[in-house]
Amino acid sequence: MKSIINKFLADTPVLVTGTAGFIGFHVAKRLLELGICVVGYDNVNDYYSVKLKEARLAELFKFTGFSFVKADLVDKFTLESVFSQYKPMLVIHLAAQPGVRYSIENPDVYVQSNLVGFMNMLECCRYNSVEHLLYASSSSVYGANEKLPFSINDRVDNPISLYAATKKSNELMAHTYSHLFKLPTTGMRFFTVYGPWGRPDMAPMLFMEAIYTGKTINVFNNGNMMRDFTYIDDVVKSIIALIDKSAALKSLNENAPYKVYNIGNNHPEKLLDFIAFLEEYLNKKALMEFLPLQPGDVLSTFADIDDLVRDTGIKPEIPLKRGLELFVKWWFEYSKITH
Repeated sequence: MKSIINKFLADTPVLVTGTAGFIGFHVAKRLLELGICVVGYDNVNDYYSVKLKEARLAELFKFTGFSFVKADLVDKFTLESVFSQYKPMLVIHLAAQPGVRYSIENPDVYVQSNLVGFMNMLECCRYNSVEHLLYASSSSVYGANEKLPFSINDRVDNPISLYAATKKSNELMAHTYSHLFKLPTTGMRFFTVYGPWGRPDMAPMLFMEAIYTGKTINVFNNGNMMRDFTYIDDVVKSIIALIDKSAALKSLNENAPYKVYNIGNNHPEKLLDFIAFLEEYLNKKALMEFLPLQPGDVLSTFADIDDLVRDTGIKPEIPLKRGLELFVKWWFEYSKITH
């Protein structure tokens, strides 16, 4: 069977939302490198550095096949006009309001972006006969689950943050549209993604900059935490591989062409080991303040990726120590600092 992704080389562009964001930028860049036209969609908000987001977009504009629409997902009129103009058959929906702790203080933002915005996307896909919608979910949906590793077969009825609740809601909404309208949807539960061009509100960037400048870092739960850190290149490979799963979804479940995958490294690391790797690459000791577990945080994340490996053959290749080495190298280049 002819690869679904190949048809986009000659036919319609791929719509990638969140292209000014971390994962969206990398996915769009990879598609462009493959010769596939991409329409990017992002509101470029100020949740974190707009300068970083604009720098990502500048990298994408180097490709002639890249077009960009600056708009919010809740702007249904603009979203509908994008579908009308570009007629995408494949949508990779990565735009969302991220952050567990931020959702505690700013719940309205999550409802608008992650619920209203996702509903608008589903409606546009429904009425424009999209062949496959891939969308970002999160490992946070596992919430208070204690069984490790986290499996897509586990019940996820106990979210402990509004962010997690919105992501679980996205999965439920997607299943409904898959069932009612035969829209093929694939949810991707990302596990602590890091790497070059990463988000400055996440631990890799926060800790690295603090260690380098001699500032104190907050280490929650006294450092007794583990995370399934997943390097961005492994994530992008998984997403690209999942594009072709639309036909398989239809054949496996005629009633609801729907699937969810864990996108993780399948190898959790201790938070204190993570910090030690950064200390090694920066040649500086971290100043740490040990604090209690924060509301919305979980002790450990660990991705069961058996389904992903079975269906795509993709396995993570970048261990944390190597990934952080590449991340630190990029950070010095981006920051114009000579190390």
